[in-house]
Formats: sequence, structure tokens, C-alpha cells
Amino acid sequence: MTASDISLRVATAADLDDINRVIDAAILTWNLPERVKRLSLSSYHYNDLDLQHYTILVAVQADQIVGVVAWDTQVHQLANQQQGLLLHGIYVHPDFQQQGIGTRMFNRAEQAVLATKLVGLLVKAQKDAEAFYQSRGMHKLAVTDSQREFAARYWKPVS
Repeated sequence: MTASDISLRVATAADLDDINRVIDAAILTWNLPERVKRLSLSSYHYNDLDLQHYTILVAVQADQIVGVVAWDTQVHQLANQQQGLLLHGIYVHPDFQQQGIGTRMFNRAEQAVLATKLVGLLVKAQKDAEAFYQSRGMHKLAVTDSQREFAARYWKPVS
């Protein structure tokens, strides 16, 4: 199977249980203490209200949700006055990772930046995902205020 066997579509409320199962499976692969993973899982889950505040797409293969991408519907402004979309997360079920699905979902987020006439894409990356975002051409932003800024913020201008 390849990413071309996958279709992307807008998530619905009926998808939420499957979306959260994919997120759980992905998070459980992260290099974190088991207790931290267990305690934090629910904070990554999406609910009905999130469908109003995020654009959430699901990657579907044979009627099974295998990936999730979400970005904030509000514009985020960086200190240098650049405006972009905040990529909330990309999650691919471990059984389907390394097949181009994450890249395809990332590319769709880039298309959303272009459609909104913004200049870039911002993500607050989990440590295990930093290499993925770097490989997509994102650059780590310097931390100017460690009390207010997430340490692993990545930015990519999109044109």
C-alpha cells in the first residue's frame, strides 16, 4: 500500500472515536515514559467542539481511518509580523507509517496556507516528530521568551 491508495476527506463527528484511536496508537509510539503517555492521551483527543475550531482531515484506506491532520482555522502571527496557519498535528497509525501518508497530509496543510493567502505554516512539534518536519523544509524558530514560547516551534514559508 502507498499514500496514493489513501483518500483524504474532511472529518465528521462520526469519525471522532476512530480519529482518537489513531492518535492514541501514534502517541503510544513516542519516546516518553509510559506514565506520561497514559496521562496525556486524552489531552490530544478531538471532540465535537474541535470540529468547529480546526480543519480536521482524515486519511482513509479501505474505509479505515489511518491518519489525521488538523490545523487551526485562526491566523497565527509571529513576532516578525508573518502570518500563517498553525498545524495542530499529524498522526498516522503505526501500522501505516513510513508510507508517505504523513507527507501527503502535510502537503494538504501547505495547500491550505496558499488558499488562505497566508505566508507560512507553523507547528509546535513533539520531539519525535522534529525530524519529519525538518525533512518537509520547516526551520526551527529561535526561542526569544522561554516562559511564553514552545521550544520546538517550526516554520515554513509557503509560496
